[in-house]
Amino acid sequence: MIPFSSNAQLLKAGDVAPDFTVAASDGSTVHLNDLIGKGPIVLYFYPKDDTPGCTKEACGIRDSFEEFKGLKATVFGVSFDSVESHKKFIAKYNLPFTLLADTDRKIGTAYGAATADSRSASRVTFIIGKDGKIARVFPKVSPAEHSAELRQALSELGK
Repeated sequence: MIPFSSNAQLLKAGDVAPDFTVAASDGSTVHLNDLIGKGPIVLYFYPKDDTPGCTKEACGIRDSFEEFKGLKATVFGVSFDSVESHKKFIAKYNLPFTLLADTDRKIGTAYGAATADSRSASRVTFIIGKDGKIARVFPKVSPAEHSAELRQALSELGK
């Protein structure tokens, strides 16, 4: 896990989720505010496509993706990799969710998952509620267990 920089301000539960517009792995442009109010949004930051921990985390979410859909959650993985790198990662592991290409590090910086000069994002996840506020933050993620943590948190939020 990459440690947080001392000048990265990690958002906390209750904070308004910063809006963003970014290129996505499916060729679309994702604008966060267009999705607010439709259901919870899982925004998980990870260091790099196709590395052991990041692959384990992504495949865990992939393997439980039907449950995420049943909880009405939209899942986005975010790293500083390019759209092309994301496409290869998705194809190699048959990932059913969209990856966002934060190549200018603006999303990572806004959420406190990185600084403008970071080489990669920290492994941290945010669940954004229907109200547009951060509902849950997972600042220390175990790639092997994270999917189960997210399912539990989304289930609790849905009650």
